[in-house]
Amino acid sequence: MSGQGSGQDAIEAESLRKAEEFIEQDEGATNRLTGTAGLIVTCIAVAMSLFHLYAAYEIVPTQELRYTHVAFVLLLAFLLFPMASRFRDRIRWWDVIAGLTCVGILIYAIVGGEDFTDRATLPNHTDVVLGVIFIVLLIEATRRTIGWIVPFISLLFIAYALAGPYLPQPWNHRGYGFDALVGHLFITLEGIFGVPVDVSATLIVLFTIFGAFLQHSGAGKFFIDFSMTLMGNKPNAAGRTVVLSSFLLGGPSGSGVATTVSIGAVAYPMMKKAGFDKNAAGGLLAAGGLGAIISPPVLGAAAFLIAEFLKIGYLDVIWMAVIPTILYYLSLFFMVELDAKRYGVRGEPYVPEHSLGELSRRYWFHFVSLISIVVFMLWGYSPTTSVLYATGMVFLMSFLTRETAMMPKKLVTALKDGSIQTLTAATTCATAGIIVGVVTLTGLGLKFSSIVIDYAGGSLLLTAIYTALIVWVIGLAVPVTASYIICAVIAAPAMIKLGVPDVAAHMFIFYYSVLSEVSPPTALSPFAAAAITGGDPYKTTLQAWKYTLPAFLVPFVFVLDPQGLGLLLKLPADGSWVDIVLITLKAAVGLGALACAAQGWAFRRTTAPERVLLVLAGLLLVFPSLLEALAEAIIGRDISYTASVGAVLFAIVLLKQRLQPAAPPIPASGSNK
Repeated sequence: MSGQGSGQDAIEAESLRKAEEFIEQDEGATNRLTGTAGLIVTCIAVAMSLFHLYAAYEIVPTQELRYTHVAFVLLLAFLLFPMASRFRDRIRWWDVIAGLTCVGILIYAIVGGEDFTDRATLPNHTDVVLGVIFIVLLIEATRRTIGWIVPFISLLFIAYALAGPYLPQPWNHRGYGFDALVGHLFITLEGIFGVPVDVSATLIVLFTIFGAFLQHSGAGKFFIDFSMTLMGNKPNAAGRTVVLSSFLLGGPSGSGVATTVSIGAVAYPMMKKAGFDKNAAGGLLAAGGLGAIISPPVLGAAAFLIAEFLKIGYLDVIWMAVIPTILYYLSLFFMVELDAKRYGVRGEPYVPEHSLGELSRRYWFHFVSLISIVVFMLWGYSPTTSVLYATGMVFLMSFLTRETAMMPKKLVTALKDGSIQTLTAATTCATAGIIVGVVTLTGLGLKFSSIVIDYAGGSLLLTAIYTALIVWVIGLAVPVTASYIICAVIAAPAMIKLGVPDVAAHMFIFYYSVLSEVSPPTALSPFAAAAITGGDPYKTTLQAWKYTLPAFLVPFVFVLDPQGLGLLLKLPADGSWVDIVLITLKAAVGLGALACAAQGWAFRRTTAPERVLLVLAGLLLVFPSLLEALAEAIIGRDISYTASVGAVLFAIVLLKQRLQPAAPPIPASGSNK
């Protein structure tokens, strides 16, 4: 395998260092430990991975599994994440005390067994004291791993639970005493140790270990090399390589920032030679990386929560994500092709070390590793068993070539990384349990739903728009996982109350939570891409928005179009597979129209009237409900063929452009040719 070496050499070390800082912000900036301290942390992390692999094979009681998982997570969080950046490179005594205190408290809970859980409504003095200490330490561990915003939100929810009787209508509730609240959050399985931690302990950690095994077996490098070799001799090879490699690498990664940096370090030199503007190149890299969070088979951590909240199999979530993922990358492909026409991008042919056939013959097993999880689930195995077997397959098949073989050193590193890369998601899930616990205890979700519906006047369209705005605003400040959990418990009930199927409502919220990856101030993927390309971070973010905007209209189809469930591979009411095909084709053509409108280019530069017609055509195909209500109000009758009108408008614009001579490409401002 080759191609990475020359790419890496072309990227300045300082740029890569800056990009890696954004990965640290996404996954947490850990202590750089060596010597005895590093060995101890490695042993704990490896033990954590081995425990969870064992728990996937043998049944571990729910309470013990969740408590042990959180004990490992908090111990590692305090040892690896310093109180402040100036304390990096060395573990302080207070970190050790905090971590061991968390472990001790959870041992107390495990040893207490049923007697402990039976005291949830009437905890004794020791339970309350230990519960308060544990909640404080959990909030501090979360602050260290993902920042102060999620801990601050959790404190607001605790205050809301305590201050219920003193709040104005309709926010007030009967209120809960301190002992009762601590008992609910700390002792029951409906608070800190509720659904989010269950998902973290049974799915997120196992899929993260699987991703670490793929990474250390060389799968990520292979997917990038395969994409570059496949696209290397084609026009616009650089842009197409980013789209294809993002799709292949993003599936097992599940991390937008890591995917952006991995691909950017290799592909940007090609993009630079092809004439891509720095900000446009960064925007495309970020948009491609963003696809990792919505791409099967791993998706982002929030996808596992969807399965648990809805009490459906994870395989169902994977199926629901298939068509939206295809549409997302199809939209990205449209944008890339239009960029090539706008800027006259061609680039230099990529000369691979191995041919595509030779590359496939030598490393075919990486594709088998990628799809093995789905195959095992199709055979009837549970998600936890499937990922366990798939991880074993990755390990065994790595020995098919000497360079990918996971010898003991690689194996230990993969087990260690699998645990450490789980920490940010796990602390987020545990602290989000406080939020979920307060919402279920006080009925805040139903209150919030009623308020949103009242503001929307009972309109499903306005409720969906308000929900999207709420999710987007929350996503500006918190990671995708936290954004989804918060909005799933407070915003989803509003749409469900108006008749939206629960799977559609939760997938809608999931996709808008993902927008936090390209929205400042937490636009980590675009900022990381800008660090690699040398572009302006905010202009790069705007470019990423442009690339992703057409595809993010798709979730509205889930909830507003009667046939929208087809995009989630669910049969609409009184429908058939034909409806699934038709709604997918309409959305795909509509995304093409919107891509042309966003780029201002089809066969040539579009005029202002053409651009308006393209937007109208795209909306009529992708998001007809936005215009149907207005048109029906004006003409006073139902409209049934809006998609046909959109298709005709799109065809008219394309035909008009085709019959006119092509305009010269637009010079790429600030490009590096």
